[in-house]
Amino acid sequence: MKERPVLDVTVVLLDDGLSSTAIMPVEIFHSAGTLWNDLHDQAPQPAFRVRTVSLSGGAVRSPYGLSITPETSLDAIERTDIIIVPTSGLDLDLKLVENSALLPWLKRHYAQGAYVAGVCMGAAYLAEAGLLDGRIATTHWAVSDRLCARYPKVRWRQDLFVTEDSRLLCSGGVYASMDVSLYLVEKLCGHEVALKCAKALLLPMPRIHQSGYAVLPVSQPHDDSRIRQVEAFLQTNLSRDVSTQDLADHAGLGARTFVRHFKAATGRLPAAYLQALRIEAAKNMLERDAKPIQSISSEVGYDDVAFFRSLFKRITGMTPTDYRAHFAPLGVRGQPAFEAP
Repeated sequence: MKERPVLDVTVVLLDDGLSSTAIMPVEIFHSAGTLWNDLHDQAPQPAFRVRTVSLSGGAVRSPYGLSITPETSLDAIERTDIIIVPTSGLDLDLKLVENSALLPWLKRHYAQGAYVAGVCMGAAYLAEAGLLDGRIATTHWAVSDRLCARYPKVRWRQDLFVTEDSRLLCSGGVYASMDVSLYLVEKLCGHEVALKCAKALLLPMPRIHQSGYAVLPVSQPHDDSRIRQVEAFLQTNLSRDVSTQDLADHAGLGARTFVRHFKAATGRLPAAYLQALRIEAAKNMLERDAKPIQSISSEVGYDDVAFFRSLFKRITGMTPTDYRAHFAPLGVRGQPAFEAP
């Protein structure tokens, strides 16, 4: 069997970010091909060489007092196969100025053939460098609106954990650093190496959708009192089947005028708004109690539980059962909380 080449991974360390967005990729790439083998008394077959760098080569600080010293500086890296850019704090304007030297460095290595991955808000550095123009990308759901407005040429997909477009990868959220790292291990070394790495570290294989984790408002802020009345009506009658005409009558408007006003105020058409409202209500129920899925489906207005399951998965990226398993209290998930004997 042909021996697999060892790939070079460069993980950038930046001040004021969450250290896990850099450390998790270091540990995953370092473990691929080695940890599973070590645990099974087999000869290690490292798939990657991992280096950490900072802009100057000096230590970087985290917002919670942790200091990390890299191996070297950006300028010392002549070539690399993979670059990981972590998150670096929420003040994006300040951070883009502080870390401006990173931008031409990313462009140079991308032009040389490197895969470049931005973790969480690290995607902003790829966008600021112009690498993401016209390409699909993602970021954390809570900052996606800011990045969408700042970089309108990017095809943002805030519903996804991991995106890849022309060797440019992005991941949404802090622990999506795990997802994008395992994704690259699988892509470049195959499923078996990635699976063994995940099992050795007790990690799940890469997640794709982050929709189920988002806490997004059903409606955008607005001052239309007539539409607010309709929203309040829908919130207290979300299980009822109501027509657009019924809602228009409630607002005291003609049907076409109502639809136009409703979309302008909320950002959604009435049917889509009600659908989103029902899914949010279902998520809340799944998070707090152990009602059967059929009962929750009926309570939010869907007598056809198969349709409800399909709709829920399409919107959140998870089945109702999976959502409950992720977010409900231990007792509700069917797993009793640990108690010492």
